[in-house]
Amino acid sequence: MRLVWLLLILAGGTFWFIRDVQARLVARPPGVLAPHAPFQAQLTPESEVRLEKPGYQFKPVAYFEIEARVLSKRLYRYDAAAAISPVDLALGWGRMSDTAVIRKLSIRQSDRFYFYAWRQDPPIPVGEIVANSANMHLIPANASLEQRLRRVKPGNIVHIKGFLVNVTGPNGFFWRTSTVRADTGNGACEIVWVADLMVR
Repeated sequence: MRLVWLLLILAGGTFWFIRDVQARLVARPPGVLAPHAPFQAQLTPESEVRLEKPGYQFKPVAYFEIEARVLSKRLYRYDAAAAISPVDLALGWGRMSDTAVIRKLSIRQSDRFYFYAWRQDPPIPVGEIVANSANMHLIPANASLEQRLRRVKPGNIVHIKGFLVNVTGPNGFFWRTSTVRADTGNGACEIVWVADLMVR
């Protein structure tokens, strides 16, 4: 009898977990929702800014602006960067913002990386997947932006303005941002100081 109840509890928990995950998804019809690649501009001495959080130093390396579809979201509490970057978003633009493409991919995040997979053939060329999506470590400029980032859901379209930054911190902590969209693997994530956020 105990085994039966255990199976029922597990099945019920799985049902509610799936239902909760589905409730957090923002459904979108097929079609490209974020057609443009991220905008990046080199900083000049006149345009350089000073960014601060206690215990950390931030070196802006480029102005950065992106409108993209949220493919996945991951919250972090305990790793070395969680104090400044509690949210990672895997973002897609171009055909990587199209539901018809995304539904043919399995997408997940773990340990500050973004992973994708497919059955049989990829829905679009792999090079296009790489160049039109990225995992981004987000550093909110203030508590209000942090709360808004925490409420973002997969399927949302986000418009972020800010800076790509390199970061140094306690105990030898160092984080270097990617500045190109076609790289993969360790070091390929953008580290974004989020100065402004719009969500739809």
